[in-house]
Amino acid sequence: MQRPLGAQISHMLKDRGVDVIFGIPGVHNQELYRGIEEAGITHILARHEQGAGFMADGYARATGKPGVAYVITGPGLCNIMTPMGQAYSDSVPMLVISSCLDDVAATKGQLHQMQDQRAAAETVCDWSEEARSAAAAYRLIDRALVEFLTNRKRPKHIQVPIALLEGHAPPATARPTPKTPSRASRNLLEGVQRPALGAHQIKSLARRIMEADRPLFVFGGGAATPGVEPLVSSVLAKSKAASFTTYAGRGVVAPDNPRAFGASLARPESATLLNSSDCVIYLGTDLAEVDLWRADPGHRAGAVHVNLDPTVLAAADADDTRLQADAVDALAVLDGALEGEPASRWSSEIVADYRMRWRAEVDAERPGIVPVCDALKAVVPPDAMIYSDMTQLAYVAKEVWDMDRACHWHHPYGFGTLGYATPAAIGGAVARRGQPTMAIIGDYGFHYTMQELGVAVELGLSLPILLWDNAKLKEIEESMVRAQIAPNAVIARNPDFCKLAEAFGAHAAAPKSMEALQNAVTEAFTAQGPTLIHITSDLSA
Repeated sequence: MQRPLGAQISHMLKDRGVDVIFGIPGVHNQELYRGIEEAGITHILARHEQGAGFMADGYARATGKPGVAYVITGPGLCNIMTPMGQAYSDSVPMLVISSCLDDVAATKGQLHQMQDQRAAAETVCDWSEEARSAAAAYRLIDRALVEFLTNRKRPKHIQVPIALLEGHAPPATARPTPKTPSRASRNLLEGVQRPALGAHQIKSLARRIMEADRPLFVFGGGAATPGVEPLVSSVLAKSKAASFTTYAGRGVVAPDNPRAFGASLARPESATLLNSSDCVIYLGTDLAEVDLWRADPGHRAGAVHVNLDPTVLAAADADDTRLQADAVDALAVLDGALEGEPASRWSSEIVADYRMRWRAEVDAERPGIVPVCDALKAVVPPDAMIYSDMTQLAYVAKEVWDMDRACHWHHPYGFGTLGYATPAAIGGAVARRGQPTMAIIGDYGFHYTMQELGVAVELGLSLPILLWDNAKLKEIEESMVRAQIAPNAVIARNPDFCKLAEAFGAHAAAPKSMEALQNAVTEAFTAQGPTLIHITSDLSA
């Protein structure tokens, strides 16, 4: 059936398993909206394209499926570039489809005109391409969806000229119906395989681990997949290896594992522990600046790097072993190859001593926040999915709040943008209707995307939004003081946050004690609509 291409794109996305699209319509991309309802796709109307991008990010992290966003030419695309940069940094599958002007070379002064829109988007995503025919648009969409499943998950941008969106086109070729619902997002993978480790590589690695005195795994975000916890527990039990996780890998290792050092790689002493290990295996981690906060991880020569991304492998030391494979796929075959009695001499007492000392360090660095984390952890449901922002409450929680499952705490790690948590949590709550979702954001970060609170109200999401208010950019103030710079431009006048939330139609609470905080959070998970919970830095006092 011939339809305008804009409508055909929505029908194609539905056929490929896309159920939700985030965005804002405009005169330049309205043709994309022609087919949304007809295709049976839910559209979430954001208040700003940045919010739409973070919602798509949060949805993707909650489901593992691509987060899809529709935006207009020019300013719409520019506004979503910050979320695209965050998704690139954190390996999130996001597909942004925008309109573009038919000509920008011979014609000037057009609405929403940019000199090179495609090239601008390419700076913050995996690739940015222009479709100049219906067949090219379909091929690029399928390319993006296949790469999300086979390569490192990173955002893609496809732009389509306005006249092409308006013109009639045949539908995209339908894909086979998957045999089981669980394969709905994988039906493009027929005949496509990810790089896999050979039998010789696995046997050699397994033997090396079992013969090591101090084998040590470092699990990154590439190892964080829903349901991976039993596999990781099995590998660690058979090898008696110790472990670290990066912040993105939290929840991969069970909190009660006696040889788990937790998400404390940024502690300087972790370099000593890595150096003391005679077999370090990095699984699905870049060892980025935000993982270590030092140039040298500390391991001896000969560490093993397992990563799907060849650029990460290329950055490894020359004496290290580099294996290209998906971290979870590698774990699955490694689990079957670990045999015999391990030589590991790790002591659970040593691990416990380090963890206790590091917890005390965290508490001393940012006083009063650890008790707040403990109080929250006691009442937040185990299956809650948490989205945090660039705020001191989150910085502390990442080290002291152990997660018992992977992919349930999401943070803007590498790009480090403010304003992420509220819209991302909305995207996660849309994906997890009926399941607990929570946001943690600072007072300054809340200013960036506070308008998206209206979306949560409109959708009736039972979403606690914890607003940590220290009345300033405190982390920046402390950094200035350490650098012997007189603190400047770190204080902004805040509104009455509770009244602001109520003006949007949300619930609000301002607990003055730990018990009141716990009650407010508990009630917010079942409230009709979102609840802004305003907490100040003197709460623990």
